[in-house]
Amino acid sequence: MRASRLLSLLLLLQTRGRMTAGELAGELEVSVRTVYRDVEALSAAGVPVYADRGPAGGYQLLDGFRTRLNGLTAEEASSLFLAALPGPAAELGLSEAVANAELKLLAALPPERRSHATRLRERFLLDVPGWYRGADDVPFLGEVSEAVWERRVLEMTYRRWGRQVVERVLHPYGLVLKGGSWYMVAAPAGGGNPRTYRVARILSAETREAVFERPEGFELAAFWQAYAKEFRERMYTAQARIRIAPGAENLLAYTMGEDVVTAALAEAGEPGPEGWRTLVVPVESITHARWLLLRMGASVEVVGPPELRELMAEAVAELAEMYG
Repeated sequence: MRASRLLSLLLLLQTRGRMTAGELAGELEVSVRTVYRDVEALSAAGVPVYADRGPAGGYQLLDGFRTRLNGLTAEEASSLFLAALPGPAAELGLSEAVANAELKLLAALPPERRSHATRLRERFLLDVPGWYRGADDVPFLGEVSEAVWERRVLEMTYRRWGRQVVERVLHPYGLVLKGGSWYMVAAPAGGGNPRTYRVARILSAETREAVFERPEGFELAAFWQAYAKEFRERMYTAQARIRIAPGAENLLAYTMGEDVVTAALAEAGEPGPEGWRTLVVPVESITHARWLLLRMGASVEVVGPPELRELMAEAVAELAEMYG
């Protein structure tokens, strides 16, 4: 533990230059007294670290000194893929590894490139969850990630749609972070095609000692791309024919999805005399389409199917009665 802290202290001085004992203590999450002892230990080991006295003083390394003790561990190298995702990295238990990897990487860079990397970190941030929703609560993500990494058989209790609870024994192939939610891609231990499981719905999980073999040629990215395409196709079970007012395209895209509306507009005819356009859009169901299109107010008119138009008329009549 202390050896790791001494290396971190050394790399901090190498990457940032002069730092006070208080600043070092804050970065290392130790007391100032501990920093004093660690600096003495580095000096005794031959590291040319010295102190400047006074209000603007602090510790720094002798000009030109650079440590070569900045090789990345396997865990730290892997964590670099999550360097821009502090939240997910923490969920996977890699916060410390990410911080150490970033510090070592900065220490290995020449000064001009180190400055560029620092600016990049300061000015760009990837925030995964969408607006008005937080990330999932995933208490068993650690067990799942361990099973994925170690190729361990995973036994779990899972809550399906409709709140049905099932028991599963799986071979977990990978984890996917989509829109702030973690998904596990896994195949039944007894054989079968891989499926997806939302990690937030896992009620209990335990890794077994048994190790499984990943199928030769399985690619997580290719599987997820095919699954996402199939999911979108399976999700839309009906179509709605609508007329939208001029200038309402952006509101419709916000309501029904930009990809859906862009495709519908590409296949639509020319606007009518008053600028209204007729579109055919896919919908999950007639009742779901009613809920979505009511948000458009008078900017949209449902042309068909007849049952959807009737539902819209009923809703408008109820609103008129409510508001008098």
